[in-house]
Amino acid sequence: MVANVKNKAVIVGVGNTEFSKDSGVSELNLAVQACKRALDDAGLKPSDVDGMATFTMDTNDEIEVARALGCGGLNFWGRSHYGGGAATGTLHQAVMAIATGMAEVVICFRALNGRSGHRFSDGVSGAITTADAIHWGWYMPYGLLTPASWVAMFTQRWMHLTGISKDALFEVAHSTREYAVNNPNAFFHGRDFDRAEYDAARMIADPLQLFDCCQESDGGSAVILTTPERARDLKQPGVAVRGVAQASAPDQEQMTSFYREEFAGIPEMETAARNVYEMSGLGPDDIDAAVIYDAFSPIVLWQLEAWNFCGFGESGDFVLDGALRPGGRLPTNTHGGQLSEAYIHGVNGIVEATRLVRGQSLNQPDKRVEHALVTSGVGIPTGGAILGKLD
Repeated sequence: MVANVKNKAVIVGVGNTEFSKDSGVSELNLAVQACKRALDDAGLKPSDVDGMATFTMDTNDEIEVARALGCGGLNFWGRSHYGGGAATGTLHQAVMAIATGMAEVVICFRALNGRSGHRFSDGVSGAITTADAIHWGWYMPYGLLTPASWVAMFTQRWMHLTGISKDALFEVAHSTREYAVNNPNAFFHGRDFDRAEYDAARMIADPLQLFDCCQESDGGSAVILTTPERARDLKQPGVAVRGVAQASAPDQEQMTSFYREEFAGIPEMETAARNVYEMSGLGPDDIDAAVIYDAFSPIVLWQLEAWNFCGFGESGDFVLDGALRPGGRLPTNTHGGQLSEAYIHGVNGIVEATRLVRGQSLNQPDKRVEHALVTSGVGIPTGGAILGKLD
């Protein structure tokens, strides 16, 4: 049974900081900047905020962000686990709080110095002191130390079963970069690449090369939600959360579910997709554009299959037909994604999905965007959401 919170919460403000490789400021500073920009976008005051949602991996205490913003007291705070799987998990927290009356104005935020501070590409090592480190300990002696190496393992198996080639991975990376070229906020603004440069880039973890891997970024992003009633009186057109879900699957590990009967799949994302479609009353044909979590190029392909835009093994042909491009079936990652705009653990993707529904993307598709899909990370407990215009 899927609880129905369709249209019970509305996104009314979004904000990003500058994205860089060395912010020169604290992660608290980045969080406050992003939240303030989202408040300004919505036309709200800090004192209007009574709830916050973020990641367990975020270093900023909600009370410190609230105090620095001038918010006063809070009635609600919630955190979501599993790294990039928490992106739409923050929306899930905010929607539940607003739908139940626990809070009225909730900020979802993520801020990190992901290049100048802690770098996820450093991998995992050291004493086995956590539950995750226990299962990682079985793989680390064999060189499986980083997210790139874990995703490469899945990708090799999936490519073997489907026959999908590097042509499709290149198309994902290149179409995303072409959007970033037009986005002044993107790290790769004005910097395209061709197939020769893609092929010549260094190998990170076979078959993933440099341009198949996301940015390491400093920055912050924030999204503000409130009730439909309050949203109608605010500055920006409201963007309703039609459906949102989180999901894990049997034998789930954090990015290393290698002991499943078949690991060339993402059953947790398939469950999230079913639940979001059921909650929203929508299906793949109703989605006009998407922001699909792209820490690595192949995971976009897996998610296209999980959300039933195509069948298993068909995502290669789907993207090679130009589906992700501006005039394609499903314009995707129109901000440049995490591959080419910035890696803010997917929350900058929620900002872009909101702008797509508002009609405010820097790469707004020619067709009308009534509904946009936004997803969270792959290989971990995850989720997704469908956003649509406020009725």
